[in-house]
Amino acid sequence: MSRTREWLFGLTLAVYVAIVAGVLTTSKLVTLDWQVMLWRPYKQWPQIHAYLDYFVVLGQRGPTAVMVLAWLGWRAWRHRTLHPLLVLGTALLLLNVTVGAVKYGLGRLGPHYATTVGSSEMFAGGDIFPSGHTANAVVTWGVLAYLATTPQARRLGSVASALLSLGVGATTVYLGTHWVSDVLLGWAAGLLILLALPWFEPVMARIEEFLTTAWTRRSERFGRVAPVSAPARPALIAQRGAEEGEPGREIICASVRTGATTAADSLTTSADALGNPAGSRRPAPLSPSRSAGPGPRPR
Repeated sequence: MSRTREWLFGLTLAVYVAIVAGVLTTSKLVTLDWQVMLWRPYKQWPQIHAYLDYFVVLGQRGPTAVMVLAWLGWRAWRHRTLHPLLVLGTALLLLNVTVGAVKYGLGRLGPHYATTVGSSEMFAGGDIFPSGHTANAVVTWGVLAYLATTPQARRLGSVASALLSLGVGATTVYLGTHWVSDVLLGWAAGLLILLALPWFEPVMARIEEFLTTAWTRRSERFGRVAPVSAPARPALIAQRGAEEGEPGREIICASVRTGATTAADSLTTSADALGNPAGSRRPAPLSPSRSAGPGPRPR
């Protein structure tokens, strides 16, 4: 957690508390909520209503989680690491716990179910504050920027996720499903989760190590992963390096070839030594009984 991120977290937390306090005290923020609600934006621009009905799906937890999970699952398989999946799971878990607890704890009613003009509609059995669509858009799409591997990709991902979450939040206000303060608190809630993710990196690292070790032991136990012997392991690495075109593994390939040649020479020398104790490659001399020639025939 960098110092800049800590300052941003503290500032966002202060904004979060201020929004909640403003709604609880029925401040001018609640007046703004009612003014926008009574203005009914969906009646001001009815021609875009059908398009925004589809656009707001980009803030629903189910569809967005499936789309992002597909991409991060491919990345996890490609790089042989569970880190992207663990980051997404941790972020969604924090989102469900924090946003869900505040939603049901404050119990605010939405614009379509409001009963008294000018009231904050708090503690009335609702579940609208903060906006779940907005917070989910911030977290789900922001995770992609968080996991970006280059500074340029991280900047582009941050801008894209910010614009997308702003659009989703504004769409909920247009459709009349959320108050303005709901969306403001949803943005703050999602940003707090993204800023807090580095604090959970050590836990995610331990979980990944535990799962990887458990899977390896289970695979070896049931014979799904055949253990590679020590002499065969360099050859396997060399073969994979040649297939992937990695120049750094050409040394291993050369060492394997050199080792094979040396082993062949040793076998040849041992075979010669069995036929010729002196170790020479010349044919062994004939025995005295064979070199003396035939003896006198018996009479």
